[in-house]
Amino acid sequence: MSEKSLEKLRALLKSYAERTGAGAGAGAGAGAASGAGAGDVKPAHDENERRRRACGERLQKVVRAVLDRVGDELKNAGHEAAIDDQSATAGAYPSVELAFTPRSPGGAALTSVLTFRCDPRRGIAVARDIKPSPAKGRVVTTSSDRIGTMKVEAISVEWVETKTLSFVEAVLKVN
Repeated sequence: MSEKSLEKLRALLKSYAERTGAGAGAGAGAGAASGAGAGDVKPAHDENERRRRACGERLQKVVRAVLDRVGDELKNAGHEAAIDDQSATAGAYPSVELAFTPRSPGGAALTSVLTFRCDPRRGIAVARDIKPSPAKGRVVTTSSDRIGTMKVEAISVEWVETKTLSFVEAVLKVN
């Protein structure tokens, strides 16, 4: 994760801590191939499996690395964060999720989730499910919104950072 993105994340966490009065500010940071062979005709099953594995590898190498750094920063700031990595799951579309529960003075914050999932037709799709604190008097719904899709080969650290920071900012804003 770039230093610029880490600084933005730390600033978001610090402003949230100041706004909610929830303790000390943020701590120090913790630190695929595509295309089918032209010669032989392969069964569709083999091609789909190859694409699924390539997507899982990209999720593991790019997305998971960024989410690990963000999760460490969130934990250092006193929030709860967990990564659910299903990038090597056989028989299912690979995915990696960041579950984030902001520290709340009332202790009533709910867990919001950011999911990067393989979409067999489009590449890697990003969805988020943001749940506001019930203490704010808002109705809690369980709808997720899709915030982007990118071809597997085009996934970059910068794109993942942008989607993740947008998610963290939205969660902190509603809580």
